[in-house]
Amino acid sequence: MQKREADCVLHDFVFTNGQQLPELKIHYTTVGERTLDASGRTTNAVLLLHPTTATSTHFFTPSFADQLFHAGQPLDASKYFLIMPDGLGRGGSSKPSDGLQSRFPVYGYRDLVQAQYRLVTEGLGIDHLKVILGSSMGGMHAWLWAEQYPAMMDAIVPIACVPVAVTGRNYLWRHLIIEAIKHDPEYHEGRYTSPPNSFQRVLPLFYLLTNSAQTLEAMGKTHAEAQHTFETWVNTARKTYDANDFLYWFQAIDDYDPEADLDKITAHVLAINFAGDLLNPVELGALERVFTKVKHGRYVIIPDGPDSNGHLSLTQAKLWASYLQSFLSELEAQI
Repeated sequence: MQKREADCVLHDFVFTNGQQLPELKIHYTTVGERTLDASGRTTNAVLLLHPTTATSTHFFTPSFADQLFHAGQPLDASKYFLIMPDGLGRGGSSKPSDGLQSRFPVYGYRDLVQAQYRLVTEGLGIDHLKVILGSSMGGMHAWLWAEQYPAMMDAIVPIACVPVAVTGRNYLWRHLIIEAIKHDPEYHEGRYTSPPNSFQRVLPLFYLLTNSAQTLEAMGKTHAEAQHTFETWVNTARKTYDANDFLYWFQAIDDYDPEADLDKITAHVLAINFAGDLLNPVELGALERVFTKVKHGRYVIIPDGPDSNGHLSLTQAKLWASYLQSFLSELEAQI
């Protein structure tokens, strides 16, 4: 399975708040080959969109790629042309830590989707996608794609998310992290010369809410083990995350509220959620409520099992690959 990486430079990028960048870089990876029709149009493109704290490398973990990309699997790379961008603000794409710091334009989810759209259409010359599949943040982007560009895709598969504004617990934990960054004494309104470190002792909250109780218990069976796990999380954050980048990631949800426009979606929809997901608690009934507005959609809630891991069940494709396979088979028969 050969990966190809490249950069696409989008010129004169205008953000939804009116701010601009003369050049915005989107790094992306592709797998597979294009299939072209008689007019030269790509007919087999699939867009894969990653979660908040990930990059395109998310899709190459064994628990994902080994379940989906091989011969006979749902996203068989010999059949589809797979496109995996690093989202705006992450990885090899333009981000605050490249140098602008807090002078980098403030972006929202609709800006990330606009950048993805321009990559696909301008950068890759593709005017139609077979499927958009996204996990967590990527799934939220799939919902926005289907509303903003309804004729652009045959289907979307949003995983571990719901098409409603982020509120309650899912908002509060994000706001807590945002406040910890802004009030870190070393943050200096984002113009720091050395990395802020204090806020990183709050970041383990992310792991507490995204892992299952069973996983967390295995990480901390004794006080000493739990303390070691905590310090490992903090040290990993210090080595991995920039404060401005992280702040921008979590502030970006402010413009996500797709519920009112769900009736604009014409694509087929398969939404996959997990019973043990604390960020998208099934007991709130959001999926049941909103799916009355989705014309060609259905959802599945995967029950907890020995391989489940809360919100991070999204990384275990074996839990949901069979649903995706059936959905894509039905889609091929209908189109």
